[in-house]
Amino acid sequence: MITFQQNMVSLIVFTLFSLLATSCFASSLLSDFHVLITLKQGFQFPDPVLRTWNSSNLSSACSWVGIQCLRGRVVSVDLTDLNLYGSVSPSISKLDHLTNLSLAGNNFTGNIELANFSSLQFLNISNNQLSGSLNWHYSSLENLEVFDAYNNNFTGLLPMRILSLTKLKHLDLGGNFFYGKIPESYGNLVELEYLSLAGNDLNGKIPGEFGNLTKLREIYLGYYNVYEGGIPAEFGKLVNLVHMDLSSCELDGQIPIEIGNLKDLNTLYLHINQLSGSIPKQLGNLTNLVNFDLSNNALTGEIPFEFNNLKQLKLFNLFMNRLHGSIPDYVAELPNLETLGLWMNNFTGVIPQSLGQNGKLQVLDLSSNKLTGTIPPNLCSSNELRILILLKNFLFGPIPEGLGTCYSLIRVRLGQNYLNGSIPSGFLYLPQLNLAELESNYLSGTLSENGNSSSKPVKLGQLNLSNNVLSGPLPYSLSNFSSLQILLLSGNQFSGPIPPSIGELYQVLKLDLSRNSLSGEIPPEIGNCNHLTYLDMSQNNLSGLIPPEISNIHILNYLNLSRNSLNQTIPKSIGTMKSLTIADFSFNKFSGKLPDSGQFAFFNASSFAGNPQLCGPLLNNPCNLTTITTTPKKTPADFKLIFALGLLICSLVFAAAAIIKAKSFKRTGPGSWKMTAFQKLEFTVFDILECVKDGNVIGRGGAGIVYHGKMPNGVEIAVKKLLGFGTHSHDHGFRAEIQTLGNIKHRNIVRLLAFCSNKESNLLVYELHEKWELRRSITWEKSFEAHVADFGLAKFLVDGGASECMSAIAGSYGYIAPEYAYTLKVNEKSDVYSFGVVLLELLTGRRPVGDFGEGVDIVQWCKKATYGHKEDVINIIDTRLTMVPKEEAMHLFFLSMLCIQENSVERPTMREVVQMLSEFPRYSPEYQSSSSSNLDKKRDCSPKFKQNLLV
Repeated sequence: MITFQQNMVSLIVFTLFSLLATSCFASSLLSDFHVLITLKQGFQFPDPVLRTWNSSNLSSACSWVGIQCLRGRVVSVDLTDLNLYGSVSPSISKLDHLTNLSLAGNNFTGNIELANFSSLQFLNISNNQLSGSLNWHYSSLENLEVFDAYNNNFTGLLPMRILSLTKLKHLDLGGNFFYGKIPESYGNLVELEYLSLAGNDLNGKIPGEFGNLTKLREIYLGYYNVYEGGIPAEFGKLVNLVHMDLSSCELDGQIPIEIGNLKDLNTLYLHINQLSGSIPKQLGNLTNLVNFDLSNNALTGEIPFEFNNLKQLKLFNLFMNRLHGSIPDYVAELPNLETLGLWMNNFTGVIPQSLGQNGKLQVLDLSSNKLTGTIPPNLCSSNELRILILLKNFLFGPIPEGLGTCYSLIRVRLGQNYLNGSIPSGFLYLPQLNLAELESNYLSGTLSENGNSSSKPVKLGQLNLSNNVLSGPLPYSLSNFSSLQILLLSGNQFSGPIPPSIGELYQVLKLDLSRNSLSGEIPPEIGNCNHLTYLDMSQNNLSGLIPPEISNIHILNYLNLSRNSLNQTIPKSIGTMKSLTIADFSFNKFSGKLPDSGQFAFFNASSFAGNPQLCGPLLNNPCNLTTITTTPKKTPADFKLIFALGLLICSLVFAAAAIIKAKSFKRTGPGSWKMTAFQKLEFTVFDILECVKDGNVIGRGGAGIVYHGKMPNGVEIAVKKLLGFGTHSHDHGFRAEIQTLGNIKHRNIVRLLAFCSNKESNLLVYELHEKWELRRSITWEKSFEAHVADFGLAKFLVDGGASECMSAIAGSYGYIAPEYAYTLKVNEKSDVYSFGVVLLELLTGRRPVGDFGEGVDIVQWCKKATYGHKEDVINIIDTRLTMVPKEEAMHLFFLSMLCIQENSVERPTMREVVQMLSEFPRYSPEYQSSSSSNLDKKRDCSPKFKQNLLV
């Protein structure tokens, strides 16, 4: 009986405890769900992805999207990549049983602070726009093993409290705006297996204490960080390391031989630094290495023989260094090699002839070296080769026949060598080929027709065969190149007629057939090439008339038909081609009257030289002298006298008008000119007006004319005379804007000293400097030290009555990339070209156009004056500048030459331009990064992605 009573009591107690526990669990779970509803309320655009998160649906809350429960509590919240916006409520910390929390891949903003997550092991808040300092109380996250905050807007010093996370294995703070030095104490996080601090604004030295992190498998420290000193020798202790990325962070010194101890290393990225000395032979011990990139440094010496042990290599990049010697034969024997980039070094000798026999080679770039010998015959033995770039070497012999059947080829650049023989049959008609450059060689033979009807070269966009000794007729198969945009065949020995099928190149933008022996008439089908902007058929044996259909090409900008045997009259319809700005019809057999309407009025007389039968007013050659007759009342002497008197009267009228205008401009009454000064000035409005004359013009733009002047006290100024204002009674807010600009004091805005106006004109007076340091600072992309003017003036000029018949181009003539003329389209590479022009302006002190003679711009002038050699930059440096460091000038010139290459695909990206500019701090007296100026950097430069530079 007693036993029965005891059992009953135990049962009742157990039941009560069970009910109490169930009630507690239910209460805690309900509390968790209310936290989730509060969290959702802070989100923007949560529907439809979080539609299941509904307070009326609490019974199934554990099945809500992204939610997992265990034993009556929410233990996992995973909202990865749901495209949510808004903020993260602090109430999230009430989910105190969470073991997993991921908010990654959304657009959350504002601060976030997490605490009281004693069970949390995995935390991922990466790829958002969160801000703050991350200086949390990490002691309440004591079990955290993974912390990923990559790609946000966090700032401040690296958080020190994070050292309390003694179980941390994965730490990613990359892609943010942390600054200052890396704490040496970060070397105490000895459980770390993954560490990324890349893509911040860190400086100082890389701590040698990182050598204590012996469990590390991956480390990323580069990209936008700028370190002093080199790679710590202590890194040789990281024997478990698989991936090391220290690229793009200005490391200098030599590569430590201790790196050769990292036998498990799979990837070693040290590119885009300032590393010097020879490549340590000890790196040959890294027998598990797959990706190896030391490109864009200052390394010297030869490729070590010991690298023949690197049998796993797929990526092998040493380009843009100062290496010499021959390319070792063993490189061709590497069984897994896919990419070999050794361009822009000083390699000599021959290319290993067995290169490509491994059947895996995809990318080969050995350009800009001093290589001799022949091209290896088996580069495309397994149809894997995609990119072949060997330009600017001393290679001779034929192009291997095997390349004619290399159907994987996309880009081929073999120009500027000594190659001979014929072009392999089928090579030009490869189905994937989009760029083929074989210019400036000694290639001979004819261009074959497309003999393979199954191979359609629909992707070829650029073909350059100029400056060879190719002969024979142009193939009718040229019409197969349906995507061709640039066709350059000049400087060969092509003969026979131009095939009418050339009119089927509907996408062609630039066509150069000059300096050949082509004969017959110009096919009227050329008028079907309505995208053509550049056409050169000069120096051939063409005859007959110019087909009037040529005027159907409405965007043609350049036309050269000189030095042929063309005859009859020049079609009047050419004058209707409003886009045609440069034309040359000289040294032909044209006759008759030259039209004098439309575009003909803008062509130079020299454009028609060598055509003695041409006549007309533009040539100062009357077409019919007999029409000039005398009258009985006037003798020839009378006529001459009247003519002379007429000229005298006209001259007096023009002189009087000029004097009156000048006086009215300068001093038409005491109140005619009003000057608003934005700081204390030691000169007057009349001193400024003395500068406004033709001899002082230093620039012309869409907003007006710029004059240079020197005030009586020695201050140099720039005066911009604005166009489009004058007698308008309303200035549309312009004066208020000028007042704002005058009061702004910012290092990036050229200071406006004064504003002068009268009823006829408006003048802006800017400070002017001629110091090299200031010009150089314009290029400091890292610190965004560009000095700009015209603070929003374009809008006011149009509103104020300036001509609205303006080009839609976002720039000025002289800055526009060549492809705009071809395509009427611009892209990022077009901006790169414009930036290159700006660099040349800074170096030369000259305007982009107008200072070099007709038809010559700053780009052409600089190339001719230096032959493209940076060592000859002294030939173009502005003589007004003093104390110009030659290394800096050479560096700027080298970069400008990269930017202004005619072929847009050859230009670097703006990201690469910025990186090359970042080499300046070694000369700069001050180098300061600004996280606030780089808010978009993390989207562009992720240490988790790898780019290879290819010419």
